[in-house]
Amino acid sequence: RLVEDCPIVTEGVGMLGFIGRRLRVLIIEDNQHFRLLLRTVLGSMGVETIHEAHDGEHALALLKDTPVDLLIVDWKMTPLDGLSFVRKLRRDADPVKAAVPVLMVTGHADDHLLRQARDSGIDDVLAKPLSAKDLIVRISGVMSRSVPFIRCEGYAGPERRRCRDPAFTGLERRRRRNSP
Repeated sequence: RLVEDCPIVTEGVGMLGFIGRRLRVLIIEDNQHFRLLLRTVLGSMGVETIHEAHDGEHALALLKDTPVDLLIVDWKMTPLDGLSFVRKLRRDADPVKAAVPVLMVTGHADDHLLRQARDSGIDDVLAKPLSAKDLIVRISGVMSRSVPFIRCEGYAGPERRRCRDPAFTGLERRRRRNSP
């Protein structure tokens, strides 16, 4: 990650003991009842700084002056949906803001849409309906994972490869597959 100072501490922890009071979360969700559910679960984890936005445009405006450590983003919103929001975020000139972990929540979780999310720069996806346990596990995973942030033509976001084989000593598979 480009983020050098990880704000996660263990003082004043909530339910699982891995997220501290200094964690700052922005919930981007158009359904106010689901925002309340997410806020309640985050509060049970000990998170005290929780911001809310009702769509991607509102979130981009908030992020100009509001530093956060985690974004929880709904997929289907108007006028700016979750994927479009993340694409804009990942291209932000501020490398710290661009690299903030993003957990997407969606009721649309088929393989095609999951690939779209991954290719948009999402760190992880959680399907609705969700349980508090599922949310806690995904947040823990996203916040503890150390994944390089990639910026190249056509993509900006966390490295998409989930597993690396330390025993692999050959050429990168992509290069080999695309070579003449």
